[in-house]
Parts: sequence; structure tokens; C-alpha cells
Amino acid sequence: MKESPGQKRIISVKEEEGDKTLELSLRPASLADYIGQKKIKNNLEISIMAAKARKEPLEHVLLYGAPGLGKTTLAHVIANEMGSSIRITSGPAIEKTGDLAAILTNLSEGDLLFIDEIHRLNRTIEEILYPAMEDYALDIIIGKGPSARTLRIDLPKFTIIGATTKTSLISAPLRDRFGMVYHLNFYEHEEIENIVRRSAGILKVEMESGALKQVASRSRRTPRVANRLLKRVRDYCEVKGDGRVNSEFCSLAFELLEVDELGLDSVDRKILEIIIDKFNGGPVGVNTLAAATGEDMDTVEDVYEPYLLQLGFLDRSPRGRIATDLAYRHLGRERKGQEKLV
Repeated sequence: MKESPGQKRIISVKEEEGDKTLELSLRPASLADYIGQKKIKNNLEISIMAAKARKEPLEHVLLYGAPGLGKTTLAHVIANEMGSSIRITSGPAIEKTGDLAAILTNLSEGDLLFIDEIHRLNRTIEEILYPAMEDYALDIIIGKGPSARTLRIDLPKFTIIGATTKTSLISAPLRDRFGMVYHLNFYEHEEIENIVRRSAGILKVEMESGALKQVASRSRRTPRVANRLLKRVRDYCEVKGDGRVNSEFCSLAFELLEVDELGLDSVDRKILEIIIDKFNGGPVGVNTLAAATGEDMDTVEDVYEPYLLQLGFLDRSPRGRIATDLAYRHLGRERKGQEKLV
């Protein structure tokens, strides 16, 4: 069940190499162009306008939510709205205090520093970051033992935008230093349709409304997946048809990709089939499910489960995961020997 290099999941929310170029070309430049997350946009718009009026840097911002929902894109939009430069790094990339010091001392007044996977910063790095976020100062310890002394370097006023998929792994002291904390939610179907429509326009893809709805319904309420599916459908229609994306060729493309009308692929269906066929619908412990699927527990919990839970195909219980009636119906099965679940 593990993905081989030649068997990438088309509906995976993880960023792939091909996504980077695509997302750059489709990335909105302003809050007005950014589709969805209306409450976050409204709050950010007020904060940005107030900061610009006072000629101050924006407060530090923490964005959290599932992969592919637009955290990096929103960071670039904030930078554009502030008229600031943005520097990009990630938690795992900052291995030593010297790495962080080099980044911070090279910032200019008003710059934004975007730290992806900020929950993966080690605690030593975090402690150096605290005074930088609060006092715009960098404390460096010179020497060791009794002769050690602290050198304080003043930094230009800047804004850190942190992004994470696991806010629970961020330490409380670090989380408390962010003035604004926003949770990016999964998108509504209409919002995904608008994203697909906008992306198709940028890519100059001619789409029928029926085909657009097909792409949106299979996108797992995630913009990254929507744009990737649009790209694959476009390729199919260019090779097998006249380049115009219509409902018929769109259906054939998804049949070839093995993505059904709800965005489930063969891996998702296999997980449900294992719970239903091997364990009579559950409950099944995550460790048992991981062993049966050949995946590790983190992959099952972080990659596969969230969307199945969203759809209502899985229930969590103290004893494990249970396939619901909706899952049985989707696979065309009948529940036997158990009380039915809603």
C-alpha cells in the first residue's frame, strides 16, 4: 500500500514537485483574489490596513490547518498587501542557532519571514526566537562557562508568519507570541468551483460547466488537489480530444485515474474494504489498521483518515475505527451481523 515513485496519489494533499510551478502561476496576489476563508480575510484586511496606517509591521501571524488549504499562498498575499518582501524557510531547515541568526540579521525593516512547519523547530531555536519576536533583538551567547557573556543585536522590525498542520505540537510559549492565530478550514463546494474556474481561466482551459463540477466534487475540498486534478484532466483532453474539457472526457479521465465522484482513490477504498471485509466493519485499532494496510500509524491518521472522517465514512470510538453505513453504501455493501450505525 505504500506509494512507489511511479504511483503517486493524484489526490494526495502533500505538495509534489510539479505542484510548485503550478501553484506559483495560479497563486492570487491580493485578498480580493483569494477565494474562501472569508472570516480570516476580513480580519486580516482590518489588521493590515491598521498596521499600514500606523506605519508599523503586522503582528506575528500563525496559520494552521490541513495541507493544501493555502497557508503558503495566504502568506504571500499578506506580503503583497503589506507591500513587503517575504523570506521563506521551514522548521526542519533551521538546524542551528547560527542558521536562525543569519536569517534574522539579513531581514530588512518591514520584511515578512515565513516559517513553514514551524512545529518542527527545536526548543533551542525557539528560545532564540522569543526575544526576536517580542523585542526585535537577537541574544547571542559568546564563550562558555563562567566567562560566557550575552551579546544583544538589535533587529529591524519584521513579521513572522508561521504555518503548521499540527498546532498541538507548538509549545505554548511560542504560540503565545503570535498576535493572530487563524485556522484554515476545508473549502465549500461552491468555493472550490470558483477556484477551478479561476485556475482554468489562467491556464486558458475551456471547460463545460458539467466538467467543472466534476473536478470540484473530486477535489476533497482542497485547492491544491483541485488544481492538480484540473491539470491532469486538461492533459487527458488535449491528448484524447480536441483540448476542450467536457463532461464525457472528464469522466473518462477520472476513470483512468481511479478517482470516484467523491474524490476517493483506490487507497481510500482499500482502507474501507479492509475494515468492512476483514474486521466486519470494526472497531479496528489504528495500529491494526496500519499493519493491515502496510502503512505506519501516522500516515493512516494524518493522510488517509481526515477526509474519510469528513465524509462520515469512518467513526472513531475508544476501541478503534468503525465503517459507517455511508461507507457501506458507497462501496455497495450490506452490513451484516451488527447493529447499524448512523
